[in-house]
Amino acid sequence: MEKDIFGKALLDYQLGNYSEDIITWTNISDKDELPLPYLFRDYSEMPKLERKALQLTKGKVLDVGCGSGSHALYLQEKGFEVKAIDISQGAIKVAKQRGVLDTECISLLDYSEEQFDTILLLMNGTGIFQEVQQVASYLKHLKSLLKPNGQLLIDSSDIKYMYEDEDGGRWLNLSGRYYGELDYYLSYKGEEETPMKWLYLDFEMLKTACLTVGLNCEKVMHGEHFDYLVRIKK
Repeated sequence: MEKDIFGKALLDYQLGNYSEDIITWTNISDKDELPLPYLFRDYSEMPKLERKALQLTKGKVLDVGCGSGSHALYLQEKGFEVKAIDISQGAIKVAKQRGVLDTECISLLDYSEEQFDTILLLMNGTGIFQEVQQVASYLKHLKSLLKPNGQLLIDSSDIKYMYEDEDGGRWLNLSGRYYGELDYYLSYKGEEETPMKWLYLDFEMLKTACLTVGLNCEKVMHGEHFDYLVRIKK
């Protein structure tokens, strides 16, 4: 996030300057509002996949892409030791202000200081992988951050449905790009962020990628809309 518009929006909300929401869109979808209050949700407002991931959490925790710190705060209150990381400086400032004790503004691939019992990648955690060709290298790095018997809890969605027309036919682009690789755009108060690559992975693709790096991937549950949660172990 080169301009950190996401961080600016979170800071505005945290400081009581909430006047409008973030606008997001992709190369295959129209503009949509991302309500700022949703990014500050408590446990009762979280989707069931996120609640399930938090229920399965154990031991020392790494929260990757922590945002405003909602997951980390919930786990801290339950007595967990949580390290929260994000590439957004604004998000990290907000997480600190909200009470997350151990935060760092750093990308996942640059982090290698310690190992964890549980690593969380939630709110389409596979998005951080950006492209299919990078999934294995991210999974290898995550594997190196796991303690023996540690677990990764990741959610994603199979977005094949977004390519269906009204008759149920599909117009998947077979030119080589995986259908879950999207260009993701974000704007806030009239300012546009530098476009990002964002990846949605279907379960079979994620499971295969895990096997290639010596990880076991099991589906824990389905969500409301083509989304799913997996637990990945060595």
